[in-house]
Amino acid sequence: MVSFLSRYGGNDIIVRRPLFLNLDLDSQLIPRVDFLEENSGGDEAAADVGDHFEDKFYVYQIFKVPQFNDLFLENQLYRKVSTYLASLPAIEDSDFTNLFSGSKANDIILHLDKNQEIHDSFLGARVRWSNERYCEGNGKRTLVLRLRKKDKRRVLRPYLQHILSVADKVEQKSKEIKLFMNLEKNPSENGRWRSVPFTHPATMDTMIMDGDLKNKVKADLELFLKSKQYYHRLGHVWKRSYLLYGASGTGKSSFVAAMARFLNFDVYDINISKVSDDSDLKMLLLQTTSRSMIVIEDFDRFLMNEKSRDVSLSGVLNFMDGIVSCCGEERVMVFTMNCKDQIDQAVLRPGRVDVHIQFPPCNFSAFKSLANNYLGVKEHKLFSQVEDILHYGGSSLSPAEMGEIMISNRNSPSRALKSVISALQSQINSGDLRGPGKVDQRMTASRSARSSRDETGESGGVFSKESSVHAVREFKTLYGLWRMGSRRKESMDLSSPAEKEDSQKAA
Repeated sequence: MVSFLSRYGGNDIIVRRPLFLNLDLDSQLIPRVDFLEENSGGDEAAADVGDHFEDKFYVYQIFKVPQFNDLFLENQLYRKVSTYLASLPAIEDSDFTNLFSGSKANDIILHLDKNQEIHDSFLGARVRWSNERYCEGNGKRTLVLRLRKKDKRRVLRPYLQHILSVADKVEQKSKEIKLFMNLEKNPSENGRWRSVPFTHPATMDTMIMDGDLKNKVKADLELFLKSKQYYHRLGHVWKRSYLLYGASGTGKSSFVAAMARFLNFDVYDINISKVSDDSDLKMLLLQTTSRSMIVIEDFDRFLMNEKSRDVSLSGVLNFMDGIVSCCGEERVMVFTMNCKDQIDQAVLRPGRVDVHIQFPPCNFSAFKSLANNYLGVKEHKLFSQVEDILHYGGSSLSPAEMGEIMISNRNSPSRALKSVISALQSQINSGDLRGPGKVDQRMTASRSARSSRDETGESGGVFSKESSVHAVREFKTLYGLWRMGSRRKESMDLSSPAEKEDSQKAA
């Protein structure tokens, strides 16, 4: 008989043999005689007869997986085998089993009963698992594997590695995502990170953004998860970094949550103001785990405020891609900014920031998605007026601002749309424009105003007129400035063509 223990914190398996191992082949033969009840049912009874008859002519070897080791520490292999067995269809098909509630609501977990035995197969070999007491008089248990001795050399180690692999996937799928925060500059004894359950409801499906852009990001994340060997072959650390930039309220933080749920990664939210120096920032990184997202929000505000920060620019650059960043793999780093134009290009170069994703103000496509999600409206007679204002006047509301208007008026879609139009017109009249309307506040609103009067009974879009000559001259000037700025080399930019066009006009 052999016991298996797992090395703490890893998937290595230690085989511990007793001081003497005397396998008497005669004693290993299955000597019992089993009696089957008559009329026990067709094919199932025939299969049972075959199993019992077969047992009498094979030698079996027994392997135990105890719940605790000699130091009374939990045997990690026991937990992984339990997880694996709970995922087998055979445990549901057995005559009896134990049911437990899971960590999440409505989760039901199946576990082996102490008198239960289930069958499994691997590489053509049949194995049996049972749950027994490790020692009479205490609650410790052991999982017992029975394997034909002739299959041991061919099957045992690959089978155990298969169990570890499946258990890891099951645990990752059912794991509860956590949000970690650094709350203290000088912690006493419990480490730098404090965690709470990550309950943000945002997902990739609920995000209001360009569909092509969303699919590009999802494909990029999926490819990253499958690229461990590729990164190692190149001699690169298996990590990827993203820059999310755009005005406040455009959905950057929600997208971080959607990425975390898509990857099923824990989130480490670093508050730079709570970091005492460069070494402290390195220690925070070293205390994060693999398969995690490391997030720094409002990164531009930190970089632009040189006088009041405790961490140097050199320390930040080393954090992003220095030697300490290789301590841990399968990590995703995410930085958010309101604007990246004034940021040192050394910070944004490829390797430190691999993917740039722009979050623009709300365009008409995003508005329609918001109206569908918030109001349940796919088409409405006021949509054309909103489209005219967004297209000619410039989008002056963020998705968050527009969404809040819809939430406040969700019981009346028409009132909600009229409130959106009123808010857009107020922003345009006040000159607070954040979209392409800054380039040209053209007064093609005669159609918009007429549509508004016909459909709503109210005066329509009220725009400030400017001469066409002045508008064209302003457009050429801004376009020339954009062309000069666009020549700078950047990392991969996943922004959609429409978003790039809006960004170019807004520049």
